[in-house]
Amino acid sequence: YDWWIRRFRRTLEQVDIARIDHFRGFAAFWEVPAGEETAINGRWRPGPGTAVFEATQAKLGPLPLIAEDLGLITPDVETLRDELGFPGMRVLQFAFGDSGSRNPHLPANHPRNSVAYTGTHDNDTTVGWYRGAAPAERAGVRKLLGREPRADEIHWEMIDLAFQSPADFAVIPVQDVLGLGSEARMNTPGVGEGNWGWRVAEDALTKAAQARLLEMTRVNRRVPAFASLSRDNL
Repeated sequence: YDWWIRRFRRTLEQVDIARIDHFRGFAAFWEVPAGEETAINGRWRPGPGTAVFEATQAKLGPLPLIAEDLGLITPDVETLRDELGFPGMRVLQFAFGDSGSRNPHLPANHPRNSVAYTGTHDNDTTVGWYRGAAPAERAGVRKLLGREPRADEIHWEMIDLAFQSPADFAVIPVQDVLGLGSEARMNTPGVGEGNWGWRVAEDALTKAAQARLLEMTRVNRRVPAFASLSRDNL
């Protein structure tokens, strides 16, 4: 696993914590013969499981990683995530669908060993999402808040919900801190054009936004502590 070890080492030289995209591939992956024109004619094959992470930890020590466990996740993926002790992901934009109180993305259902997001790079911004949200989703937001949210405050409402989550950590895209709409969306899955082009302007994060984010962070006792991956030590 030398390639993986070197990749993890380089990544963690640049960031405090990293997300393993398509984590389920370490439990099982879809193998497609090289000559196939589509991915239909494939088969599931077992992934490396814990081995690649154990080899990396032996070289680098504890790994501050998040397991991307969104979408159709099978029990073997959850078992692998839990065996490794990696936090999974909960996304507030997914919390207001058809699953009612059982929806795993509702803050009340977030396990401590998880990371609460308002949205990810594959989602619309919170403002853009709410503008296009279905009536049932808007009703779910109202029910959770106990009131009608102000349209110009929806990003702060969702940030506060993420910070109030039982999850040990919360991740907020800067587009949501700035209250930007769909024009600032980073990526649209399945669309080949116009992605990954948005950039934050140097002067975009105003003193007012900084102060409000800092106050929310303090009130909810969310301060930088990625090295521990637990709020117990705060």
